[in-house]
Amino acid sequence: MTDTDHGAGYPAAYVDGILGSVKTIAMVGASADETKPSHQVLQSLTEAGYDMIPVNPRPDLTEIYGLKVYPSLKSIDRPVDMVEVFRPSAELAGIASEAVEIGAGVLWAQLGIRDDEAAHIAETGGLKVVMDRCPRIELARSSREPGPERETRQTDDAGSGFFHAASGFT
Repeated sequence: MTDTDHGAGYPAAYVDGILGSVKTIAMVGASADETKPSHQVLQSLTEAGYDMIPVNPRPDLTEIYGLKVYPSLKSIDRPVDMVEVFRPSAELAGIASEAVEIGAGVLWAQLGIRDDEAAHIAETGGLKVVMDRCPRIELARSSREPGPERETRQTDDAGSGFFHAASGFT
């Protein structure tokens, strides 16, 4: 996969189906820094109606965007539909294993994040997999109507302010 192939191979119906069916998303690598892409995506997905769960192991970080921060996927006290990852590709296999352990339904790796071993772990564990894509951008691209659980879902333009084709971020 090249830098310009972001998420190639995932049909729009597959991606839209995931975004239309998940409600609770754990974001591994969530940041309290408002200038970071993970914070911006967390905010956008929260505003779009998803129940976001920030995951960050820093002991001094207890809240991001008004949401309780969990130190790990295993410490989350409720079911998780999707695990979204803002961590380096080298960490993805371990995160995929944890996602399987907690019974998540989807492993989603952000732009620039991809690992075939992690995909195999997740798929073998029964999870759907999307890598090298941004759900915020996909929501903006989607023409699908919001599900009944998220009656007021809103999207903004396709990732303005943080997507950069060469690196995935600005």
